[in-house]
Amino acid sequence: MLTAEEALDRLKKGNQRFVNGETTHSTLMTHQQRAEMADNQEPFAIVLGCSDSRVPAEMVFDQGLGDLFVIRVAGNIVAPSQVGSVEFAAESFSCPVVIVLGHTHCGAIHSTIEALTNPTAPPSANLMSIVNRVRPSVEILMQTELKDDLDKLSKHAVRSNVFASVNQLRHGSAVLENLIAKGKLKVVGAEYSLETGEVTFFDF
Repeated sequence: MLTAEEALDRLKKGNQRFVNGETTHSTLMTHQQRAEMADNQEPFAIVLGCSDSRVPAEMVFDQGLGDLFVIRVAGNIVAPSQVGSVEFAAESFSCPVVIVLGHTHCGAIHSTIEALTNPTAPPSANLMSIVNRVRPSVEILMQTELKDDLDKLSKHAVRSNVFASVNQLRHGSAVLENLIAKGKLKVVGAEYSLETGEVTFFDF
């Protein structure tokens, strides 16, 4: 079983291969390989990432089928179903690390900024449920000089939103809190650059 540090190192090295165009995992599998994994999985890390089609965690970290337990939702938000999914993977597979993976030019961030700056045209009720979870991360920044530069506001909001999700996972679940206290789980924030393919890990 990997430690959190070993799992992080594996992810960082995989991302470096991805950035360098030296990926080692093929998207093709034989029938035998698939069959061998049908009854069991042993992911070494959990990734809570955005649904954006340009940020597939397995490719970004150059990992294969069965390596990552991936939860994807617009804005990499933390709602009860996401917390439950993380709890399930952490307990069932003893994954030592959770990565909350945000990314540049996030649509959920843009939608939230738009909803706050143009409240007369709110999004649908379902989209608003996502916006409302991102909102606190954006509102606090809109009280600063960033409100006058939407590009800078968006960039800072992506990271603020990642931090908020990390904080919720660390302190919003008795199951996860217990695993963290025992040194069995680490929750880490990160940001994927659509421009370079590089993942920056944050040390909050």
